[in-house]
Amino acid sequence: MSDVFAGLDAWVKRQNEVKNLFEKAEINYQEADRLTLITLSRTAFQHMMRTIEAFDQWLRDPMITNHMPREMLVELWERLRKLLYDLIELDIEHTSKFSEHLKTLASEGKINPLFGFEKTEKETRRSPVQLTI
Repeated sequence: MSDVFAGLDAWVKRQNEVKNLFEKAEINYQEADRLTLITLSRTAFQHMMRTIEAFDQWLRDPMITNHMPREMLVELWERLRKLLYDLIELDIEHTSKFSEHLKTLASEGKINPLFGFEKTEKETRRSPVQLTI
C-alpha cells in the first residue's frame, strides 16, 4: 500500500507544481501577444486533456471503484458538472464570436486570400525522384 500512497502524493505534488507554473506563466496575460495567448491556451488544453484522461483511468481502477465513498462521488459529480457546462458554454460563446468576427472580415474583404484558396483539381503529392545509374 505504501506504493499507492506514494503515487497519490506524487500526483498531488505534480499537479500543484503545474498549477504554480501556470500562475507564473499567465502573469500579465491581458497584455500578452497573440502567440503567447495561443501558447497558454494550447498548453492549458493539453494539460486538461491529460488530467481528464488520468481522472477517467482513476475511475476505472478497481481500488477506486471499490473504496470511493458515495459522498466523494457526489462531490466529484457536482464539480464535474460545473466544469462540463462551463466548457460547453465557453465553446459555444467562443465559436459564435469567432464566426461573427470572420463574417465581418469576409464582408469587408479582409480575409487572407490564401485561406480562400480552393483546390480545383485533385492535387497529387510529388513522387520521389528516382535516380538510375
